[in-house]
Amino acid sequence: MQTLFRSLPCLTFKEALILRLLMVPNMFLIRATGMENLARSGPAIYVFNHNNSIESLLVPVYLMFCLGGKRVSFVIDWMFGKIPVLGWLMEMIDPLYVYHKRSTIPLIESRRPVQPAADTIERCCAKLDEGGSIGIFPEGRRNRDPERLARAKPGVGHIILRSGVPVVPVGIDFPLRQRKGKIPMIGRMILRAGTPLEFPALSERYRLLDASAGQSRARHVLASEVTAMVMRQLSLLCGKSCVEPLPVFDSAGHSTTIYNKELPCQV
Repeated sequence: MQTLFRSLPCLTFKEALILRLLMVPNMFLIRATGMENLARSGPAIYVFNHNNSIESLLVPVYLMFCLGGKRVSFVIDWMFGKIPVLGWLMEMIDPLYVYHKRSTIPLIESRRPVQPAADTIERCCAKLDEGGSIGIFPEGRRNRDPERLARAKPGVGHIILRSGVPVVPVGIDFPLRQRKGKIPMIGRMILRAGTPLEFPALSERYRLLDASAGQSRARHVLASEVTAMVMRQLSLLCGKSCVEPLPVFDSAGHSTTIYNKELPCQV
């Protein structure tokens, strides 16, 4: 338990105390490898697979603790911020809320903002430009399939190419998935942080394209390509296979979507 008292220089005394209390269940539930790959300074994009609800609470706390209290703004559904106590705790990570989903709880749905927030990609890039880091679950929903990753949303590729900052894939796995082939509602968890990924050439190519109709489509193809590459690395870390369509360019600059064979995990 001595690790609970490691230095948290990015936090006030009160914030550090709260974070240490939130870390207590993580000490029993999470085993992690590759934490040396986390970005100790400068902005970064952390990309995770998404299996169940509890990891949405445990993983941000664990990541923030490993970074000495440095905040990572997770992209999360707005309704979490409206739940008593939980919403207050969520503010510790300075979240980036998205508002496209409806809450099944009428009281919470009634508090949904009428005025839509600015584009999520724009807000994420602004956070990175300020020197902050963000956390994203590209599958966009809980995926309880124990064998396969869900198709990722290409928005993460746009954020990666527009910002040009390193991407750290972090696979979330469960011993129970390995033993019995099922995703638990709550249980012991394995985090595997991979080597940071960077795409300077593709990022430069993306930035040279303007927002016209033809070039906007080319931007989307590049973003989809990067998303597919990131998800393949995530697959190797989380234990699930991955099928992502890879768009490729021909000599004339036109794209063709190629559906590769399933890529199995090598964990």
